[in-house]
Amino acid sequence: MTRRKQTRGRCVFCGREMTRGGLVRHLEACAERSQAIAKAEQGDSKREMLYHLQVQDAWDGDYWLHLEMRGAARLNDLDQYLRAIWLECCGHLSRFSVGGWRGGEIAMFRKVEQVFAPDVALTHIYDFGTSSETLVKMVGIRKGKPLTKHPIFLMARNNAPEETCIVCGQPAAWFCMECIVARGLSGMLCDDHAAEHPHDDYGEPSPLVNSPRVGMCGYEGPADPPY
Repeated sequence: MTRRKQTRGRCVFCGREMTRGGLVRHLEACAERSQAIAKAEQGDSKREMLYHLQVQDAWDGDYWLHLEMRGAARLNDLDQYLRAIWLECCGHLSRFSVGGWRGGEIAMFRKVEQVFAPDVALTHIYDFGTSSETLVKMVGIRKGKPLTKHPIFLMARNNAPEETCIVCGQPAAWFCMECIVARGLSGMLCDDHAAEHPHDDYGEPSPLVNSPRVGMCGYEGPADPPY
């Protein structure tokens, strides 16, 4: 089986595009990020511990985020961020744990600085029926003034994986759930073929958005950062 090409994403500071792992190293040395940090240091906020978190979907890693999060912020802040940018569809329950489904649950009120360490990886599970699982680990830490007033600053995010239309091979922007479930096809459709697609048992074709929850439960996006 041919290995799927790794998704790439852009550094929000300088715009350079690279893989998830490449951005771990890049963000440590990015000159534009260093300039943003230096500018923040001139502000009035207090210096605190700031955690570089690498977040990725647990299944194939096509979807990922690089976040900087305040150590004093709580897991509930991270839960709300993941819901907004990736997951929220029907108000399902969620949890953090170490060790996945069978691991011990970590309370949402726990602070980031109480939970993360270099050898700790958390699993976030959203929806205990049609579940979305996300892996979160710390890949860096610094002491300084935060780059935002919010609990989390988005430093990089994957570009949406490239999909092709099952009819013509052009870039896809929609998917048909009936094709996926009933016919075993990828169900990906371009704008033109989505407009004239004949299947409707599962409803109209749905838009592809940059989220690992595409096609699950009632999820339709918008998959935008909350701030």
